[in-house]
Amino acid sequence: MPDSYPLHLALAALIAYVIGATPFGFLIARARGVDIRQHGSGNIGATNVLRVLGKRFGIPVFILDVIKGLVPVIVCRVYCDSRIPADAANRDDLLAIANVVIGISTILGHNYTFWLGFKGGKGIATSAGAMLGIMPVVLSAAMTVWLILFFASRYVAIASIGAAIVIPFTVLALGWLRPPLNMPNLVLGILMAFFGVWRHRSNIRRLRDGTEARFHRRPKTNQTPS
Repeated sequence: MPDSYPLHLALAALIAYVIGATPFGFLIARARGVDIRQHGSGNIGATNVLRVLGKRFGIPVFILDVIKGLVPVIVCRVYCDSRIPADAANRDDLLAIANVVIGISTILGHNYTFWLGFKGGKGIATSAGAMLGIMPVVLSAAMTVWLILFFASRYVAIASIGAAIVIPFTVLALGWLRPPLNMPNLVLGILMAFFGVWRHRSNIRRLRDGTEARFHRRPKTNQTPS
């Protein structure tokens, strides 16, 4: 490993965290005069914005949260790639490690944004963006599971937890079908699954207690929540 590479990787991870920490849901709702943390589930993610303010604002938040997962993976990976000597024998391994570090840093930024006292969203859309840049086939499997569980249950939490859990198993299946197993992607998948389930702890409690809200179409209204 090049002597200065850990420092460059640390800088890339910091940049990824800052990008991931941009609270688009909070900012867009705030522009409408709404503190999204005081409405619905209190979450700053796209699902709560969609419930409270409707598709006009929820969909852009979802897209922006995906983009902030994708952009750091692309930009920071290019940065790390440029800092590895061209003749380095372990170039591919270093870039694979960079994918894990940068992807998780971005998700941590969303989940624990410093802008809001280290309280943030649940990281599903941002994880999807990171996967799009690192392992798109795995993302396709997770999205399929999400859609099946959502339309079967109408619970976003169940769909999101199921999609998170399937990530490492999909990486394992791909390694079995097309060896060798990509260990960095497996590590990333396990961490994504862990954070995906961990950040839904309150939803799991509400599901257990029967108080979790199903997703319903929001009636059209011109009123702003007060």
